[in-house]
Amino acid sequence: MIISQKEIEVRYAETDQMGIVYHANYLIWLEIGRAHFIQQLGFQYADMEKQGIVSPVIDLQISYKKPLRYGETATIKTWVESYDGIRVVYGYEVLTPTNEIAATATSKHVCVTKETFQPVLIRKYFPDWHEAYERAKKR
Repeated sequence: MIISQKEIEVRYAETDQMGIVYHANYLIWLEIGRAHFIQQLGFQYADMEKQGIVSPVIDLQISYKKPLRYGETATIKTWVESYDGIRVVYGYEVLTPTNEIAATATSKHVCVTKETFQPVLIRKYFPDWHEAYERAKKR
């Protein structure tokens, strides 16, 4: 299993009136972690989109455990939780500066054509991605 790590400095604009990171900002961080993971595998979402394929989120689960605050650094760990050639489930941990778990999450994605939103087989359209996901996924 391959796990990528991406550090994000918590910006003031990401905090709420209580001084902690507003919950919706974690979704942006998950996307940053996912894009970083894909880059580490040697790919870019933009290349997929140039071929008329997009990868929408079809399910998202997140649990908040500990707060993060302005000025702290969050570490986003990302991996492939499961992959079946059509759907990809990414797993995430968001860590505090002391390596405590601030949040855990999963996001499920499917590749579809941009015009019709019909699902496509990753292994058929993107055999290199398919092989990389097979090697990277959780065993």
